[in-house]
Formats: sequence, structure tokens, C-alpha cells
Amino acid sequence: MRPIAIVLATTLILIGVTGCSDMKRWEQRALSGGAIGAAAGGGIAYVAGGPVLGAALLGGAAGAAIGGLTADNGGSHKK
Repeated sequence: MRPIAIVLATTLILIGVTGCSDMKRWEQRALSGGAIGAAAGGGIAYVAGGPVLGAALLGGAAGAAIGGLTADNGGSHKK
């Protein structure tokens, strides 16, 4: 396993075990979207042979933006 893949896997594990209970819904979605985007971007770049770190950064930024911007305002849904 390449060192960058180990760093990405460790980061995902750490993000997964941290608590998000006191965060607002849009903050939770931005965090999870960023983690999913970073993992997807890094994974695709790793398989394709591209720059893993750059792809993970771009994927994370895009995932965080999409996750945060698509969160509902709470309407009739319970938290």
C-alpha cells in the first residue's frame, strides 16, 4: 500500500469515529460530504495513476460544498 493511501485510510477512520451530535444538519452533511468526496477522489486517482493528494483535495472540497448546500432547513423533518 502506498503511503498516501495509508494516510487517506487513517483519515477516514478518524473522521468516522468522531462525534457529530452537536453539529447542525448542514455541518454534518458538509463534513460527511467532504469525507466521501476526498475518499472517492483519492481512490479514483489512485486507480487511474493520477495525483492522489490533489484529487482527494478537490473531491473533498466539492463534497463539502455539495453536502453543505443541499441540506434542508429543518422543515418538518426531525433532527
